[in-house]
Amino acid sequence: MYVSLMHVTHFFFIPIYLYKRNRIKYSNGRKLIDFFSHFINSMADSSDRVALVSGSNKGIGFEICRQLAKNGMTVILTARDEKNGLEAVEKLKRENGFSSDEAILFHLLDVSNPDSIASLASFVKTHFGKLDILVNNAGVGGANVNVDVLKSQIAEAGAPTDISKIMSDTYEVVEEAIRTNYYGVKRMCEAMIPLLEASDSPRIVNIASTMGMLQNVSYEWAKAVLSDADNLTQEKIDEVMKEYLKDYREGSLQDKGWPTVMSGYILSKAGVIALTRVLAKQHKSFIINSVCPGFVNTDINFNTGILTVEEGAASPVKLALVPNGHPSGLFFDRSNVSNF
Repeated sequence: MYVSLMHVTHFFFIPIYLYKRNRIKYSNGRKLIDFFSHFINSMADSSDRVALVSGSNKGIGFEICRQLAKNGMTVILTARDEKNGLEAVEKLKRENGFSSDEAILFHLLDVSNPDSIASLASFVKTHFGKLDILVNNAGVGGANVNVDVLKSQIAEAGAPTDISKIMSDTYEVVEEAIRTNYYGVKRMCEAMIPLLEASDSPRIVNIASTMGMLQNVSYEWAKAVLSDADNLTQEKIDEVMKEYLKDYREGSLQDKGWPTVMSGYILSKAGVIALTRVLAKQHKSFIINSVCPGFVNTDINFNTGILTVEEGAASPVKLALVPNGHPSGLFFDRSNVSNF
């Protein structure tokens, strides 16, 4: 049985041993959340601050909404499906005692659809006139998963052991990953930056993954382009994405040296990290960072994750609430600054 795997920041295929090796650091989620509270408390009054979280009707996105609302933000929860989104809002209100209709709002959003993004931007402008926090959390997996093989490997070894037997993709699948994970983030930023400019403390948090690190981009040309921080532009990142899709379509990934397992996911997340760098240089009054929230236990990865959703959401929330003067343009592996 194959299924399409959605939302990639906490894929089971991220090497589990990396997280087990750091078990103490990752198991201390409550201390991590408490530690972040001093950042939150140092902020100005948050009652008039507006946050927007894409892909937030469940999982990490849902928990990010909860934590932001708990800290006094007005939060716009988004989803592609209206029923799921409205149910998520009601669940947050019911379980957390949010009495105000303004604490959590819902709006439809498909980040792969420019018209959907434009509609949301218009809604934010009309109702609030500004945006303070943008968390780009929505994404797709860029792969099909053989669930039977996955479960078999976990039963035998306690973890996935041969990803090539679990994952498969097609051009349509990897194109969707690039269009949603990279171009979706880019278009969301383009649409929301004018609204963020009206804030006195604009923040953008792009959910990425350690799988997007350049060590996983095996094509030397692409790696050279993305690693050249001084000369990197959005146009150059776009060129890498277009070249990857062209080579995939022509069947030349292996000949060129591109990654061949989870390549669409790897390239899309590398693009997000690179884009974060570029945007931070262009908008110096903003604080813009990308973060891998860790390997979180959700239904998306068939409950193979190690972290709770509370622990997974802690790092993105911290970055959303840091005070002015915090570094920008960085990639975080949870709470730690990481090399791209």
